[in-house]
Amino acid sequence: MLTLSRILLPVDFSERSVGAAHYAGSLACHFGCELTLLHVLIPPQYEFGAVDIAGSMLAELCRDRVEQANRDLADFLGSELAGMRVRRIVLEGDPSGSIVDFAHREHCDLIVMPTHGFGPFRRFILGSNTAKVLHDADCPVWTGVHMEDAPAALSIPIRNILCAVDLGPQSSKALDWAASLAKEFGARLTLLHSSPCGPDLRLAAGEELRLLQSAVGVEADLALETGEPSHVICIAAERLRADVLVIGRGSAAGVFGRLRTNAYAIIRESPCPVVSV
Repeated sequence: MLTLSRILLPVDFSERSVGAAHYAGSLACHFGCELTLLHVLIPPQYEFGAVDIAGSMLAELCRDRVEQANRDLADFLGSELAGMRVRRIVLEGDPSGSIVDFAHREHCDLIVMPTHGFGPFRRFILGSNTAKVLHDADCPVWTGVHMEDAPAALSIPIRNILCAVDLGPQSSKALDWAASLAKEFGARLTLLHSSPCGPDLRLAAGEELRLLQSAVGVEADLALETGEPSHVICIAAERLRADVLVIGRGSAAGVFGRLRTNAYAIIRESPCPVVSV
């Protein structure tokens, strides 16, 4: 059973943050859990670089910035989130490091945040802060390039869930999370694997997919397709009208950290939010 007790929503006051807040708020309402809105201020000495600022002026600037950030965060979707268990916290430091440290310290169950990117080329961009959070966070991360297109409501339907697995060590964890989410919302679940070309490899992958489903003990439609994984997965998400795409992340060890080879491309190209588990 999926239990969400604490959801963390990093806020930069952009339209993407508003969209992410609608997803986070919808989940928090459904699970009756605590929602933390976190804004991280970059220390002014980092922003102004070599500019010489007197100590008293710097202290006043810091104080003014913190006060303004607290006012802005207090006003952020105040009426929409009224009646919910909401914490609003302003920290100062490196944004991605502060987000990850806070999530670990507070034992957050999910981080909801948009990717970074503007205009027609946004799908080729994954913001450095989001990338670092995906790389370092222990808990699942809900993200996507279309966050600002989220329905302006705190009850966003989840009817179709696609879980894409590479049949690696993280696959069972991703499927279990996806199946629990599907059960919670009464959604249809599809389990997909993109197999290399060749009948023998395809046959072996199909058997592994069935064994994975049996081992986790879930009901799901099985889909085995051939092609470049990120492209195949995102096309399937669009065809199935998936509301959420769930993928696995690796362990924190190694050059690529927690994100596996195709994760960045999947997140950039997916037509729906992606939860990396």
